[in-house]
Amino acid sequence: MTSDRDAVTIGLDVGTSALKAVALDASGRIRARAGASYPLSTPKPGWSEQRPEDWWRAARECLARILAQTEGAEILGLGLSGQMHGSVFLDADGAVIRPALLWNDARTGAQCAEIERRLGRARVLEITGNRPSAGFQAPKILWLAEREPEAHARIAQVLLPKDFLRLRLTGTAATDAADASGTLLLDIRARDYSPEMLEALEIPRSWLPTVREGPEIVARIDAAGAAASGLPEGLPVVAGGGDNACAAIGAGITAAGDGVCSIGTSGTLFIHADRAVTDPEGGLNAFCAAVPGGWHLMGVVLSAGGALAWFTEKVLAASDADGALFDRLFEEIAALPAGAEGLLFLPYLAGERSPHMDPDARGAWVGLSLAHDRRHLLRALIEGVGFAFADCLSRMRGLGLEPHRLVLAGGGAQNPHWRRILAAQLDRPLLPTTAEEGPALGAAMLAGIGTGMFSDFGDAVARVLPAAGTEVCPEADAVAAYRELFARYRKLYPALAGAGLFAKG
Repeated sequence: MTSDRDAVTIGLDVGTSALKAVALDASGRIRARAGASYPLSTPKPGWSEQRPEDWWRAARECLARILAQTEGAEILGLGLSGQMHGSVFLDADGAVIRPALLWNDARTGAQCAEIERRLGRARVLEITGNRPSAGFQAPKILWLAEREPEAHARIAQVLLPKDFLRLRLTGTAATDAADASGTLLLDIRARDYSPEMLEALEIPRSWLPTVREGPEIVARIDAAGAAASGLPEGLPVVAGGGDNACAAIGAGITAAGDGVCSIGTSGTLFIHADRAVTDPEGGLNAFCAAVPGGWHLMGVVLSAGGALAWFTEKVLAASDADGALFDRLFEEIAALPAGAEGLLFLPYLAGERSPHMDPDARGAWVGLSLAHDRRHLLRALIEGVGFAFADCLSRMRGLGLEPHRLVLAGGGAQNPHWRRILAAQLDRPLLPTTAEEGPALGAAMLAGIGTGMFSDFGDAVARVLPAAGTEVCPEADAVAAYRELFARYRKLYPALAGAGLFAKG
């Protein structure tokens, strides 16, 4: 392990709206930060696409700024992270065939049904740990074969978003077990592609990158990559991980029983395990972790912070560039009692992933009266998001996973009122993370482990995250109130779905 403060590793994170980069030194200090945004295309309702070349442009911009900020430091290695599930289709010359289909693209419902028809839902779950969902990569490949056969005929490679950057930088097609878990093609126990899945879906193995573990060095910057990026030729590049897996590393979640609740546009709740635990109903996602030999079970709430942003922009017709409006709104709702005086909210504004796996689910306030105002609407919305997380945690507990430590991360975690409400709803102490860099930081930590800047995961976590924030403990009265309210909340989805109120159109 090196202790040279003039040596750094770099982490890149290909997000949905922007690419972020950090440089991390051996003391655990972030020496440089950079970010660059790019557009999201929605050519049809439910479609979500991006141009991979925009990621490449953003990566070069960020790397130039990182290198300028760390001038004189030795660059030891590079780690990559990014949005999961996306499909980058390349031809034999490495050229992008069409815009990438992203994780939140919902066009592949028919292809998901076809996957279940060919293999059976139970068998897909047994192999991959997940049931077919529109977000995954495999149904996107089937969609291209059916709807754009000329483009499909040109395919020579299919890569995940971060791995497209690796190809541009190194000329090597490689991925990691955590990110590959989101393709619906990986045998999560074997931590490699499933021959049975590939054969049933007629996907050639040659199209897919080699699967390695997160901190393993899988490639080195080649001459073309060095010329384009400014990184030194021969620089080691580790496998890295998908954004949630790397965010877990960046929050110090590396051991069995560690859990993290992250509130971004969407929300995730997952628990690290030393065995592959799958939900037999497919309501939770089971993925390999970026820690070799680790797995995690994950619930996804599609509209978490996004529900708050929607309320601000579409209901209040306001903007909150500096966060001041959110702070004022939370001060307003803090005086209201748990339960918003009889008002409940389903946060399914974009359908829901966990635990219902229902793209047609929709949001709803239930219990409105003339006594309610915007404070009640917002309090119920915040509580509805928390109940969605509690729904996931309840499912995990039923499968034998109980977090002994639950870290709270993401933008939503910054508000003390929301932290207090969520702690009571989950009936667990929450430890707000001091790290703000998320996946990019986790990627840099993986590079530090792979190149020897850190001796192991424990050493990396101790150096990068030496001091935790103040633990938020649930208040007994609020826990009791939310336990009763949660029982009412859980009746809403089956009642509304059973009445046909979520039908398309």
